[in-house]
Amino acid sequence: MKYTIPLVIAFTPNYFIPAAVCLLSILKHSEEADKFHVIVLLSEELPDEMKQKLRKLGGGRMDFSFLNLEGKLTDIYVDPKYTVAASYRLLLPELLPEYDKVVYIDCDVAVRNNLAELYRKLDLDGNYLAAIFEAPLDSQLPHLKAIGCEPGHYFNSGFLVMNLKKMREDGMSAKFIEASKADYLEFPDQDVLNQLCKGHVIGLPPYYNSIRTFFLPQYKKEFLKYYTEKDWADLQNHGTVHYTGTKPWNSFAVRFEVWWRYFEQLPAEIKRHADIDKKTYRLFKIYNTLPGRILIKGVQDLYRKVKY
Repeated sequence: MKYTIPLVIAFTPNYFIPAAVCLLSILKHSEEADKFHVIVLLSEELPDEMKQKLRKLGGGRMDFSFLNLEGKLTDIYVDPKYTVAASYRLLLPELLPEYDKVVYIDCDVAVRNNLAELYRKLDLDGNYLAAIFEAPLDSQLPHLKAIGCEPGHYFNSGFLVMNLKKMREDGMSAKFIEASKADYLEFPDQDVLNQLCKGHVIGLPPYYNSIRTFFLPQYKKEFLKYYTEKDWADLQNHGTVHYTGTKPWNSFAVRFEVWWRYFEQLPAEIKRHADIDKKTYRLFKIYNTLPGRILIKGVQDLYRKVKY
């Protein structure tokens, strides 16, 4: 049975292009019959022109709701590296009373898996959410210890399937917001979700949210402490790319070419809003040729061999 998938994304107008790329990639990796209700959480009003272009991008497969939450969260701690929009996911149980389960995704993501199929098949079974656990590096262990999380059980909050019904029953939104007032949190909303949902999280295969270190061979040893060789192969082949570090529209990022291939498929009327790094775009064009790809990958391999 096919039915509409509630999909939540949060962004500000300057992230319009990454958001469009993310949504296009979701469409490309789902079936034509799959329909989405895209709920956009905004920290400032999005121009009507941009809203209409997103609706057109979604065709008949995406309906949009835009929720302007400006001023909604005023007394929580927000690290200067992030925007308050990232913390809006903490409000979802109360914001969306009509839904028992939703998919949440960051917009600096290029999807390469069928999210509609995952949503339909996943039974959260009384857990608060499903997510992908990170494979932490030694340098990250002190942070995990400081917030009371065990290595291998700390998840990245950039992709979540959330059990809003269970969260509402347990009054979790109020607990999330209270915990978010602590100014020692390095990744405020993510740390809070990890602290308060601990023990009630289903781990998903890492290819659903492949962060930067998952793709780098120098970190494979750490990855294999928590996952398998098959997991490594699967994510290299079709892992959804979450650009947790350098952004591909600004610089030469890990798997930058995946993002640019979706960008190239955007309608011209959306591309006109792009403020991209032209040098990186030219590098993508070179990479997209066989000789260019061989050259660039050779330079990458040499750099990693020297550095690591």
